[in-house]
Amino acid sequence: MNINTALILCAGYGKRLNPLTFKTPKPLLKLNDVTLLENTINLIIKLNIKKIKLNTYYLQDQIKDFVEKKKFKIEIEIISDGEKILDTGGGIFNMIQSSNDENFIIFNPDTIWNLDYIKPINEMKDFYFSEKVENILLVVEKKLSFDKNFKGDFGLSKNLLQKESINNYIYTGCQIINKKNFTHIENKNFSIIEIWNNLIAEKKLFGFESKNKFLHITNIEVYNNLLKND
Repeated sequence: MNINTALILCAGYGKRLNPLTFKTPKPLLKLNDVTLLENTINLIIKLNIKKIKLNTYYLQDQIKDFVEKKKFKIEIEIISDGEKILDTGGGIFNMIQSSNDENFIIFNPDTIWNLDYIKPINEMKDFYFSEKVENILLVVEKKLSFDKNFKGDFGLSKNLLQKESINNYIYTGCQIINKKNFTHIENKNFSIIEIWNNLIAEKKLFGFESKNKFLHITNIEVYNNLLKND
């Protein structure tokens, strides 16, 4: 089985990257002369996904203009959060309502994705379908993170994620989720963490481990350090 639609979360303010994000939305910041958004789209194309939906809010006209000018070789639909920013869960929910698909792969563009991710993402997808799970997150051990100040998000045991006193795994910014997780959502503005916490309580939040070095634009200091390594 395959996944037809990828979602990219592009609505946020990027406040931890001020003053750069006063005038430029975070997805349009560059590393190695390529914007974070283009880098993410390039990976999605290599994964043979058929179409992309991306949400916008902050400085959304810049993102819309960028996508139109680049003429990517994939169908891209831009969906605005509307009058108010919807947070991660609300943004995802808003995008999937207009789709007949049941399963979606979701990317945060502030991770520096590269082609080495193709293998673990495809393996994660195979696990997702073979085990008939509802949500799976690509995670990495803290020791592989460029940003050594990153606190872990989860513990991982036999592909199950949980919250522990010491969490050694970081969410990379890529997940696969089934639409059924949003069936009972009433609040349009909410964090995806709410869904994760509910699944953890039911022992249904799964993780798949990546062995790739994890580069993530956490804040202005990390971004500047990554630029030095260009």
